Amino acid sequence: MEKISILVVDDHTLFRRGLISLLSQAPDFDVIGEAGDAVGALRICESLHPDVVLLDNHLPGASGIQSLPDIFRAAPDVTVIMLTVSEDEADLIQALQNGAQGYLLKTSEKDDLLIGIRKAFNGESVISQEMTHKLVTAFKFSKKDNLANNTSESLAASLSPRELQIVCQIAKGSSNKVIARELGIADTTVKIHVQHVLRKLNLSSRVQVAVFANVERLCP
Repeated sequence: MEKISILVVDDHTLFRRGLISLLSQAPDFDVIGEAGDAVGALRICESLHPDVVLLDNHLPGASGIQSLPDIFRAAPDVTVIMLTVSEDEADLIQALQNGAQGYLLKTSEKDDLLIGIRKAFNGESVISQEMTHKLVTAFKFSKKDNLANNTSESLAASLSPRELQIVCQIAKGSSNKVIARELGIADTTVKIHVQHVLRKLNLSSRVQVAVFANVERLCP
């Protein structure tokens, strides 16, 4: 069985070691490295290219969110999940805008964490339930600013029928592979459609697309 390689980045040694012990119990996970700051994380990303990085935000020096662009330059295909105590909606939004695939709280249950890692690795966006309401609220209040001179209705109307299908699949939490299978198209075609959807809706992540679809009630 091919394992998901994981890098754990957290400045609290006890928490980091405990998390590594927990992850090591899963037969499909392989923790290939650990780091206590962004510098160490970048070094490991460049040399080992992990599949997934579990990244704390409160790190010495550059924060986890600030280090996201450098991490993606070091390992372009990596999946980053923020694992943090911060329930600040600004941190959540900035993390998603900077490319994080998920935002999980350290208070998450073990099973939720393991499932979240697997989902994120397979292309799904994952976010702690406690943060979902904050994301929806922030999206509603910032919608006028984000949409500039365009109304949400006109943006939604700009989607093609196929793109709307993609949006509804994303809103259900489907990965690109699942969407491709459901719609009978290639994975690469799904990726292209997702890129078009993000551009048309002026959004930067799949999570934001899902929130947009729910807020605007685009899907049955």
